[in-house]
Amino acid sequence: MRIYQCHFCSGPIYPGHGIMFVRNDAKEFRFCRSKCHKNFKMKRNPRKLKWTKAFRKAAGKEMVVDTTLTFAARRHVPTRYSRDLVAKTLTAMRRVEEIKARRGRVFYKNRMAGNKQREREANKKLVEENQHLLPKEMRTPAVEAENEEVEKMAVDEVIEEREAVEVKVPVKVGKRKQVLARADGMEVD
Repeated sequence: MRIYQCHFCSGPIYPGHGIMFVRNDAKEFRFCRSKCHKNFKMKRNPRKLKWTKAFRKAAGKEMVVDTTLTFAARRHVPTRYSRDLVAKTLTAMRRVEEIKARRGRVFYKNRMAGNKQREREANKKLVEENQHLLPKEMRTPAVEAENEEVEKMAVDEVIEEREAVEVKVPVKVGKRKQVLARADGMEVD
């Protein structure tokens, strides 16, 4: 039993899973799930869909050029069975997987190298812009002084508005009945 590779997303297809499409020219296309099959039938380009391996390789998110990747290629050269050859092949496969995993970690680390610095700068900028949301003991001194001046100015403006609004309004002591004359001659209370 083989583990095939999806023609669209390059994911693994285990025995008993997936869909196989055979074209009129007898070419086989294997798909891991109906999502890949439908996208293939819609003639979508796997390099333009972010969830496929083809996109990740084209965008530089995964290793493309590496000697360990050549070991996964199929070889159509028949060889005579020998127990020693099988044992050597299995040990070589384990070793290649170790090397591939190590190189993958290094590749990822190099790709993510500048992200921490960029994220830290973005966080600093966010904190500087929103100092007014922080508790007073956590604010930076320069910004705190500036905020106090703004608060004093705002308080002064509110006080000036209140003084301008405070006007004595005479209160009527008794209720009077108002009589309004309408055009039709009726009186309204």
